[in-house]
Amino acid sequence: MDIEDLRTFVEVADAGGISPAALRLGVAKSIVSRRLLRLEQELGIQLLARTTRGAALTEAGSIFRDYAARVCAEIDVARETILPADELRGRLRITANLSFGPTHFAPVIAEMARRHTQLHIHTCYSDHLTDLIAEGYDCAIRLGYLPDSTLLARRVGTIYGTLVSSPSYAEMHGSPETVEELLTHQILMQGTETWQLMDGEKIIMVRPQGRFKADNSIALISAATAGLGVARLPEGLIHEHLASGALVPVMRRYPVAPAGAYVVRPPSQRPSRKVRILTELLIEHCEQSPYFARAIYN
Repeated sequence: MDIEDLRTFVEVADAGGISPAALRLGVAKSIVSRRLLRLEQELGIQLLARTTRGAALTEAGSIFRDYAARVCAEIDVARETILPADELRGRLRITANLSFGPTHFAPVIAEMARRHTQLHIHTCYSDHLTDLIAEGYDCAIRLGYLPDSTLLARRVGTIYGTLVSSPSYAEMHGSPETVEELLTHQILMQGTETWQLMDGEKIIMVRPQGRFKADNSIALISAATAGLGVARLPEGLIHEHLASGALVPVMRRYPVAPAGAYVVRPPSQRPSRKVRILTELLIEHCEQSPYFARAIYN
């Protein structure tokens, strides 16, 4: 039984169809179909029911998927174990934040690819909260305050945020100084998030409201510099705007509680060597990068 046939079947089962599985694997759909047919012929049973909308697991396929996934995982561990300590092969699928990812994390991922020429790295940059297991990712680089979940996380750096507005907004509407005043202002948000502010050593939970929302910090920077309201933004993205005076800090008595940058992975007995090395590189990068240090504007 070919390991690539098993791996392809798991990808199709998790992706819900041949086309998305082919995209994940980086191969043609015809190759995926051929591998599935070969596996079903070898087993003598139908694993997937093909439909116009994709592929659904049969009862036998649903049972076999879990066994196939475990076999693939064990093979990966065995392959890593016998490889030289500094050698990585196979594929690493990563999802990362769109605002920070291309500018702050992409150089680290590129350096990993440079060092390990036999490793295939596929990265998706999106502010959409990706389902790592359903979409077949090895890990995610996530920012903020992590909610409780079954996923495993390793903190690689600290994200410092600041409440800011444009000088024109502050001149027209004033600059909030208290939590009560903040709630009367126009707030620029990513959704319905809760802001965590510090009152000395105590964390205050604030649930602001606003008419302008965007799921990307870069878009919120544009809205803030245009004078639309008060935004909570990472200092690593706005240091130039703060230095130039295009944005000014507000609510200095109540700074934003530091958040984190994390490598998050699906639960398993231990992380793969690929994920461990990526994590170590990110920790080293965050320790040396000024974008993950406390800015001087608070």
